Amino acid sequence: MQDIKRVIALGFFDGVHLGHAALMNKTKQRAEELSAVPSVLSFDTHPDNLIFGSEVPLINSALDREDIIRRLFGIDNVVFIHFDKHIMCMPWDEFISNLIKELNVCHIVVGHDFCFGYKGQGTAEKLKDYCLGHGIGCDIIPAVTLDGRVISSTYIRELIKDGNMEEAMRYLGHPHSLADTVHSGYHLGSKLGAPTINMRFPQGVLVPKFGVYAAKVYLEDESDYIAVTNIGVRPTVSEGETISVESHLLDYSGNLYGRQVRLEFYKFLRPEVKFSSCEELAGQIHMDAKAAKEYFDK
Repeated sequence: MQDIKRVIALGFFDGVHLGHAALMNKTKQRAEELSAVPSVLSFDTHPDNLIFGSEVPLINSALDREDIIRRLFGIDNVVFIHFDKHIMCMPWDEFISNLIKELNVCHIVVGHDFCFGYKGQGTAEKLKDYCLGHGIGCDIIPAVTLDGRVISSTYIRELIKDGNMEEAMRYLGHPHSLADTVHSGYHLGSKLGAPTINMRFPQGVLVPKFGVYAAKVYLEDESDYIAVTNIGVRPTVSEGETISVESHLLDYSGNLYGRQVRLEFYKFLRPEVKFSSCEELAGQIHMDAKAAKEYFDK
């Protein structure tokens, strides 16, 4: 491990949006220049959960963040640190010193607003000065804006919460996605002539606005299928509060139980509705499928 030099991007990277993309691309550029391995260091849980005692609803789980970084940026060396009280109380310079030694870091890339260490006393500028004094390179990436707005995970969370997937995609630079193993469901879709796959949002991950979305489902071999996805509590057939993610794949036949898939959200089609009968629901599913196909045909 120690003989491998690393150029490392530091941050939480929730959503891995266009601002984060600037860090990833700079990390790859520096790694190529220095014959080093491009790497990313993040935390498994959001630091604010522990610091402020309130859970930040995340755009992606740690596994989904890792998948996006690998898939879209080709950075395979993604390291997660568990954020606990020990890390929270560690002085910023000790954190960086340990990081440089343990991962053999030769260059660090951070965003302009990066803060770390005890009480957030470590800043991007302090980090740059530290690196300069220790023979380590450092890039600070300025704010990235779109339509005059600084791109942030906070704003993208609001877009997803409102079901505005098209606008979220502009700020993310890619569709909002969810990866999961397909679970066995109620098999009602099959009876309605529109079989579905069932997925779940991991604990702590933001649930988008309830309703039906034009989506795509990617299988393990990256083959993709247009889908209509319902997020909600299935009011027509259930009285419960359990949130389900059910996708009807167009032009697919087969069993996906136990398979890993990736679901990408593209457009909110309509709110979740309680229908008077299963037959009415079945008719609406076919209308939703037609709307989704028309969306992607455009």
